Amino acid sequence: MQTGLSDNDIIHQVRQGDQQAFSQLVSKYQNYVFTIVLRYLSSREDAEEVAQDVFVKAYRSLGDFRGESKFSTWLYTITTTSCITFLRRKKLEVHSLDNEKVLAHAENIDGGMRANQVEQKSRIAMVNQAIAMLSADDAQVITLFYKGEQSLDEIAHILGQETNTVKVRLHRARQRLKEKMEKHFMAEVRDLAM
Repeated sequence: MQTGLSDNDIIHQVRQGDQQAFSQLVSKYQNYVFTIVLRYLSSREDAEEVAQDVFVKAYRSLGDFRGESKFSTWLYTITTTSCITFLRRKKLEVHSLDNEKVLAHAENIDGGMRANQVEQKSRIAMVNQAIAMLSADDAQVITLFYKGEQSLDEIAHILGQETNTVKVRLHRARQRLKEKMEKHFMAEVRDLAM
């Protein structure tokens, strides 16, 4: 296995017909992708399936990679899109209530959520709404740090910036997120403080 090649060098090799070179990118980014997927999906089996699908999509779309951003950023986009698509598809799986067993089961469960689970999902939704109100740059650094669980060094590598720059960006993004939370979700934030 060749070492020391940049992502762009490896991509160039793959585009030249060396399909085995793609395995270097898989090895390099498999933990990165799996960590992001696991933040979206609760099932490890589903996460493994989606992570594998991400690399299949990345391989098939490698011709579309223009190199305007880092490969890891491009891969992050494919990963999040794949997760959202998977969750939408999963949400659409509906069972017929004509089936007596399904109906009985539906009547006997509380939707799988106790009050604290509902409250936690509500908090997560509120934070996600506030993140959506941020600029794309702020949302990206917040998402990579909190949802992607990436270190400052890893984010710096992904974004092609210095670690201290990312640290400052994250600090400012947190401040703006706090402002959005206080402005748009003042009552909820007050309840959380209690």
